[in-house]
Amino acid sequence: MGATSPSLQVTAHSWCPRLVIGADPGHASLRGHDQSTTEEHFCMSATAFTSLDGSALAAFHEARGLDVWTTLGAWPDPLGGYRFALWAPRALHVWIKGDFNDWSGLELQRQGSIFVGRVDNAQIGQLYKFVVQGSDGSVVERADPFAFSTEVRPGTASRLTLPKGQHQWNDRQWLSERGQRDVVAGPMSIYELHLGSWIRHADGRVYGYREVAERLIAHVTELGFSHVEFLPLNEYPYDPSWGYQVTGYFAPTSRFGSPDDLRYLIDRLHQAGVGVIMDWVPAHFPKDAHALARFDGEALFEYADPLLAEHPDWGTLVFDYVRPEVRSFLLASVGHWVESFHVDGIRVDAVASMLYLDYSRQEGQWRPNSLGGRENLDAISFLQDMNRVIRSSFPGVVTIAEESTAFARVTGEPPAPFCAHDAGLGFSLKWNMGWMHDTLSHLAREPIHRRWHHHELTFSSSYAQSERFVLPLSHDEVVHGKGSLVAKSGGAWQEGLDQLRLLYALQWLSPGKKLLFMGGEFGQDSEWDHDRELQWAQAGEPGRLGLQRWLTALNHLYRQHPALCSSDHCDEGFAWVDADDIARGVYSWRRRGNGAELLVVVSASDQSHRGYVIPVQRSGSWQVILRSDEARFGAGQKAIDLSVMPSGRHGDIEQGVLFDLAPYAVWVLEYVPS
Repeated sequence: MGATSPSLQVTAHSWCPRLVIGADPGHASLRGHDQSTTEEHFCMSATAFTSLDGSALAAFHEARGLDVWTTLGAWPDPLGGYRFALWAPRALHVWIKGDFNDWSGLELQRQGSIFVGRVDNAQIGQLYKFVVQGSDGSVVERADPFAFSTEVRPGTASRLTLPKGQHQWNDRQWLSERGQRDVVAGPMSIYELHLGSWIRHADGRVYGYREVAERLIAHVTELGFSHVEFLPLNEYPYDPSWGYQVTGYFAPTSRFGSPDDLRYLIDRLHQAGVGVIMDWVPAHFPKDAHALARFDGEALFEYADPLLAEHPDWGTLVFDYVRPEVRSFLLASVGHWVESFHVDGIRVDAVASMLYLDYSRQEGQWRPNSLGGRENLDAISFLQDMNRVIRSSFPGVVTIAEESTAFARVTGEPPAPFCAHDAGLGFSLKWNMGWMHDTLSHLAREPIHRRWHHHELTFSSSYAQSERFVLPLSHDEVVHGKGSLVAKSGGAWQEGLDQLRLLYALQWLSPGKKLLFMGGEFGQDSEWDHDRELQWAQAGEPGRLGLQRWLTALNHLYRQHPALCSSDHCDEGFAWVDADDIARGVYSWRRRGNGAELLVVVSASDQSHRGYVIPVQRSGSWQVILRSDEARFGAGQKAIDLSVMPSGRHGDIEQGVLFDLAPYAVWVLEYVPS
């Protein structure tokens, strides 16, 4: 609640609401009688017999569908004012208070497990809170779990708004094409960003949703990214959580403006041909008193079992995936973001922590499931339901799992409703954390030592078809003392940029979708700081401009050549030409798709290799379509001319391509039939 909102101290004993029926049987006046005095004060007028749609409530209680968000929370009422509905099954009393009644209280009426009431004079923009007397006798001010807007932190009140907004959308063509798009076979390169630290005003103020739109769109379209991914934009109270400790699952954070301001930003991105992915956190929630914890005096949104209820790493609470209403709450959150904000996908955070009962727990801190295993069968069932419903309700919307274990079939097909185990979770894509770890580990080694770890760059190919992968270089790799991407390779500054070009080539030219966190595009020196904007002054330096041109060229190549994406998850899409040239640190592979073939040659060595021969299977010519050692890309080495010999014997190789490799060079050639 904001500083301008007067607060009323409510206890179970000192404030006694009572209903007074007036001349209009459809209305009642509620008067509060303060037992410590003889003063009686008028609270407000309210509809006495507000009711909710029975079928919608049944869907809520049975976890069916994504549209429960259209039933609960605060909605404009056709008779005027707003209708309020709160799920609090074990609460003794619930009151509503806000700007519309000078922060006194109106008791809502119980309808089963839901408390309902209409406030005649409630208006858009006003702040409000529920006051919940729990089963334990506690009386706590609560934000609306289904609030569609909130006040700016540190305030915690909810704000009345139009749930679907007033923004006039202009992205009909984008949405139509999205429904026809093949997410798996198409190109997807994602620019991940934290909106609060991407760019700031000179005085340190953050840019709002509207004012950042033009700059952000110009930046990502110039670089050639197909999507942006926002770190969580759900409302959250604690800045250093980066948004991953959510208190408002239906409200965009008010730090950056109103819900319609965010709709404007997403609409503009769509009109520019850029998709929008939102980070979303169904794994846990914080203990803040105004939010979801012990909501009706007992564990409601969280597990009641102490062996399940708390996440030991983050000190947060774990959602109760058994309770149908909690599943409905989470499913409705996704449905709201897709329907009301037109987001094109969600990236589900911390999936591994949901899947395993023993995640970050020691012996004695967890209990095996009913089958004797360590998997959380209820969380697995929830994720399967979520992915199945999203896929059927919103064609073209992607779900991406941040999952760091070897859990099988994260992107496998989920079971049909009420069917059994041994099925996939149903995600569209999964982050390949193994690829990220191995690749960064290899490039952090001194070049002279890499031969002893040569297959760090080949191992991920052994399981590349086991899931539909995203290759991530995310925010998690440039915080908490890990250093920036350019700093990870060590060596001189120029060598760091050379190796960043190598890193991005390994990412863009290997099977899998692409994700790069902000600042990586120009090789920012320092690791990410959520309290400061990126080091944009560095982006204009000549070498860093070259790195950005290289990334742009990779994105252009990726989007123009289906061989780099159409068969990512098929054996025909990728094949090694030579994965075992340990002595020279050179790797070569083929990418095929839609009848085309590309040859990729990558040197992870700081040495030149002249007269290098790559064997090829087909006669014809090979056209160079991209090479990293050009001056425009900021290469520290002089480019070496290519000698193409597409046919004829080269030593023991019957037919091959002969050329010279500069240090850290990357070459991409396209086969041209004779």
